[in-house]
Amino acid sequence: MRRIIALCKEVPLLPIAILAAIPLALVGAWRPWEAVGASLAFGPFNPGVGQWVVIALVVYTIVVTIIGMIDDLRHGHVGVDLLAVIAIASTVAVQEYWAAWAVVLMISSGEAIEEFAQSKAEGNLTALVDAAPRTAHVVTLPGVGARAAAAGADGTAGDAEGDMTADGFRKVASVDVPNAAETNKSTTQTKPYDAAGEHFETVPVDQVKLGDVILVLPGETVPVDGELLSGVATLDLSNINGEPVPREVYAGARVLSGAVNGSTALTMRATQLAQDSQYQKILELVSSAQESRPTVVKTADVLAVPFTILSLAIAGIAWAVAGTPLRFAQVLVLATPCPLLIAAPVAYVAGTGRLAKAGILIKAQDVLENLGRVSHIFFDKTGTLTVKQPQVVRVEKPFENSSPYDENHILMMAGVVEGYSVHILSKGIAAAGQKAMQELYARYENGQRLCAERDLPGHGRDYPVVKNIEEQSGKGVSGEVNGHAVRVGRFAYVTADEAGFTHVLGAGVAAGTAAGTAAGAVADSAVGDSATGTAAGASKKPEVNSLFAPLEPDEMAAYVAIDGKLAARIVLRDVPRENAKASLEKLHRLGVKKLSMLTGDKEASARIIAGEVGIDDVQSELFPEGKVAAVKNATEDAHQNQPAWDKVVQRVVGESMTRQVTMMVGDGVNDAPVLAVADIGMAMTDGTSTAASESAQVVIMNDDIASVPRAIAIARRTKKVMLQAVLVGLGLAIIGMVAAAFNLIPVVVGAFMQEAIDVVSILWALTALLDRE
Repeated sequence: MRRIIALCKEVPLLPIAILAAIPLALVGAWRPWEAVGASLAFGPFNPGVGQWVVIALVVYTIVVTIIGMIDDLRHGHVGVDLLAVIAIASTVAVQEYWAAWAVVLMISSGEAIEEFAQSKAEGNLTALVDAAPRTAHVVTLPGVGARAAAAGADGTAGDAEGDMTADGFRKVASVDVPNAAETNKSTTQTKPYDAAGEHFETVPVDQVKLGDVILVLPGETVPVDGELLSGVATLDLSNINGEPVPREVYAGARVLSGAVNGSTALTMRATQLAQDSQYQKILELVSSAQESRPTVVKTADVLAVPFTILSLAIAGIAWAVAGTPLRFAQVLVLATPCPLLIAAPVAYVAGTGRLAKAGILIKAQDVLENLGRVSHIFFDKTGTLTVKQPQVVRVEKPFENSSPYDENHILMMAGVVEGYSVHILSKGIAAAGQKAMQELYARYENGQRLCAERDLPGHGRDYPVVKNIEEQSGKGVSGEVNGHAVRVGRFAYVTADEAGFTHVLGAGVAAGTAAGTAAGAVADSAVGDSATGTAAGASKKPEVNSLFAPLEPDEMAAYVAIDGKLAARIVLRDVPRENAKASLEKLHRLGVKKLSMLTGDKEASARIIAGEVGIDDVQSELFPEGKVAAVKNATEDAHQNQPAWDKVVQRVVGESMTRQVTMMVGDGVNDAPVLAVADIGMAMTDGTSTAASESAQVVIMNDDIASVPRAIAIARRTKKVMLQAVLVGLGLAIIGMVAAAFNLIPVVVGAFMQEAIDVVSILWALTALLDRE
């Protein structure tokens, strides 16, 4: 009921037209003025009370429609409601008042259907806008946040001196502590202070300042980007990147605006203003897409003009042949350009909403149109075709090894200490260590407890006992895990003693741990550190190649020593995304002719990744300007291959029928320039704003490469549905007009048939919302 009332408010003519049927039916031909000898006849026209009501309604409708046509023309849209104006006027002229009422009802209900269709099509986009945070709870405790700092600076709040720390906290002056008797006396005489409701102030989100401490209550939306101050929080990021499972974050983590807080309140410090926060950037993309009009919709506006001319021609010929103006009205009440004017834009808005629901945002609806014609896609390698950090692929033990630890123990210990490192390889090793730890826990629960460290402290605990973590930049990290001295990093680092010198073979290797690099793994194949003592000069130093097999071109390694002995080498590499190959195969099935990979890596490693994901065209060792040149040249070549006849068609209808479209898919800051030169730039993000997403026309918010073929499939289906809706609607309208010209459809019936054609066409366009994958 609420929806019906809201619809009537949007289209007030609809309830008026419905109510107008009552006097037309009851007192349509009643002329009470004739009882007193008066007359309201105009020649052959002598309407009754109900008929005058319809005439007044018709005049009002014509005036409003003409004003709307003028407004459309001022905004660059072709106003073709001329058909409706002529149709409604012609029905009154031939004194078909029920037909005139039906046409008015058709116009008003058509507006209502359009409003409903637009709101339905924009439902996914509107949901994003409605979820936008509008208020924030700013903590007002003394000495907390940017407001306290400002207050202290101007002396309006805080202590008497107004001194503030660099972190924005008020300095607390020392006070004399009273004795117990004085304290008890003071307590009994002073009224307890109730701070309830005074710990925070709710303000509009635009008034949040940098540095403000914000309280987000359970179930509320994070108002601005910030840094988490609470120990742990659970956030629902589905509004940002479509991630279905809530994410657990810890103190110091970045908190994005638009995320929905879990079951416990959290505190955070604002690091961005509202207008610069992540959710505001998403809303800007949504607004841009809603306000844009794709070329095909503009073409539909233009094509509505010849349709109007055709309709008038059929009606005029029917009048001339039949010799009655009634036939003219019969034809025009069936003439409806709505499939062009309403169904086409509704289909594209529905497609835009379908993309948004899938976590894909576009900056303009023209992008949706071009997505369906993509023929050549360029992919950045690292972070796009592959995961963002190198992953552990295997653990190798030295050829001569007596270590009692298996791969899971080694990975667990290395992963624990790497969790404290900031090195590029640390995340991959830490993740592998977590997985190994889970496997060890499972084995322990299943009774397999005869391992090398079964008698040491911490065995079987939920988390190992970790002590004495120390990282040496460029070398590695060391620590103590469950009583074991562990080092992970470069070969020279893990095989060195505490003084930093490398032992000779057989003399034992110092304890330690550290995070290594690919360069370190290769460079350390021969260690040049000098050993101490006379034996060092006579003995051979350990070498990587004598202990391990050579690495592949795309591999890198970190070495692990446990309790002073070299235990293993952890091999990492750039690993393709799990669904990369399947996604690229789907692109081929969709008809994308060429897939290329652009990377700054060496050709050998690039070829390995390309072979694993199914790409033949590889361009490696490219600087950013090289990537730009490659995409720019391909784009220009695609445009030059456009046939002459197609250029003429493009000038007439505004859309090319054969022009090839290039697309670049990337994720990093260095991809921003190349995304800008392609016909379509597509940025893959995890919901955070980057230079890449700001330069792109399409932004994937869930960091899923499967969204690339999904976007193309949705774009193609949207255009297919749009064409079907337009052709079906226009076809039915033309058939109806021809039938009416032969007097097969009465004028009143024709008016209702026209409304049915509009409904069929619009509902067909709304099927673009459906997921048919």
